[in-house]
Amino acid sequence: MNPAPTAGARKESRLRSPKKDQPSGSGSEPAQRAGAPDPVPDGERPSGQRPPRRRAMFVAGGAALVLGAAGLLLPAPYVVESPGPTFNTIGEISSGPLITIEGEQTYATSGELDLTTVYVSGGPNGSVSMAEVLAAWLNPDDAVLPMDFVYPPGTTSGEIEEENTAAMASSQESAVAAALAELDIDFTQEISVAGIMEDAPAEGELETGDILLAVDGQPVTDVQSLREGLNETQGSPAVLTLRRGGEEKEVSITPELSDTGAYQMGAFLSIDFTFPFDVAIALENVGGASAGMMFALGIIDKLTPGELTGGRHFAGTGTIDAAGKVGPIGGIEQKMVGAADSGAEFFLAPDANCGEVAGNIPDGLDVVSVSTLEEALDAVEVLAGGGSADDLGSCTD
Repeated sequence: MNPAPTAGARKESRLRSPKKDQPSGSGSEPAQRAGAPDPVPDGERPSGQRPPRRRAMFVAGGAALVLGAAGLLLPAPYVVESPGPTFNTIGEISSGPLITIEGEQTYATSGELDLTTVYVSGGPNGSVSMAEVLAAWLNPDDAVLPMDFVYPPGTTSGEIEEENTAAMASSQESAVAAALAELDIDFTQEISVAGIMEDAPAEGELETGDILLAVDGQPVTDVQSLREGLNETQGSPAVLTLRRGGEEKEVSITPELSDTGAYQMGAFLSIDFTFPFDVAIALENVGGASAGMMFALGIIDKLTPGELTGGRHFAGTGTIDAAGKVGPIGGIEQKMVGAADSGAEFFLAPDANCGEVAGNIPDGLDVVSVSTLEEALDAVEVLAGGGSADDLGSCTD
């Protein structure tokens, strides 16, 4: 992703040592003392000779240059983020359509709904040199971050790849769910327990793999319904109906008030979706969850008649959950640059990223802030119809 550092050839200068003073024939002259003035006047010095002090300074300067050049090639504890390529979610990549839908009517479309990416150099995937860091500092399109700020100490490249792959898969499922929910297409989801926090209310009552069915008799159809059921308890014991090992049972749990003001039971959750048709997203060598919103828009465009974009060029970024909530991402400054470089007219940015957007918008790019898939869809429809970005959400309001 980053160009290899170029090693320049270094010319070497050979220094000739001056001849030693010849002793007198009689041997009666005293030897020259260390630190005494040079006995040969400058005007009478043989050609090619330098005073000892100048010679030492020349050698020391050359050594400093060599050490400085070597230091620039040493690994640096930084990560460099730079603009990456964009991919049209309603277009094609080398292997075919980026999004393929089977088992449901789809419609031809045009224009572009680009997801945006960021190149990340350095860290566990391979270090960057100090020369590359300095070059990135001088490039306004790049960002330089301390490695520990991006990756926890001890993180391996394998762990990063596994996490990014899992996040991409999860974002694709959430994008399908959000798109179908926006289009009022029915699907089912099961909420199961993926883990339990230590000393949490759920400890000793729930087990990994439990499928949550109801809270105080109210069906758990999604994460939101579970949250609502727990909040309604206001800290009183709640009866959870669950399925464990194929059998239904009930347990009592007393939720605790969290720092966010919501009542929680201290369990990590997993969501399994069952959709009425197949949606496949073919995108290799790109990880993370930040493309969720653009995936959802691409799916909606393919499932509805007409051209959502009106043939215009949109780009954007943002995570998404099954309820259609758009979340913040990293590297948005570099993603806006990548979008502008690809020719995008409009950029959809998560509202939670507005602090990084304001003051960093590339020339010629209109940025609209959104917090839900519904807002993103409305923005695309308004702009595709010739409306103004000034009438929509803005990070400069």
